[in-house]
Amino acid sequence: MKIDYAKSASKAVASFDSKFKQRIKKAIEEDLTKIPPKGDIKPLQGYADGRMRLRKGGFRVIFKQKDVQIDGKTEKILHIFDIGARGDIYK
Repeated sequence: MKIDYAKSASKAVASFDSKFKQRIKKAIEEDLTKIPPKGDIKPLQGYADGRMRLRKGGFRVIFKQKDVQIDGKTEKILHIFDIGARGDIYK
């Protein structure tokens, strides 16, 4: 599964300290790349495109899994929209 980070998610990851970066990276690579994804995951209300959130402590990872046709093959892509604190991520 390919992981695609939005610009806002990349900026958020760059601002974290190294210990928390490892924790978020582990959550994304080990939990979200599974089929079905594991962890505290819920769909976001108000979005018709299937966005979901992963809760990791006080932070949230907003993501969406989609299938894309590449050279006649179906490939799964995990798009990370944003990563942020619980109180700020939904604004």
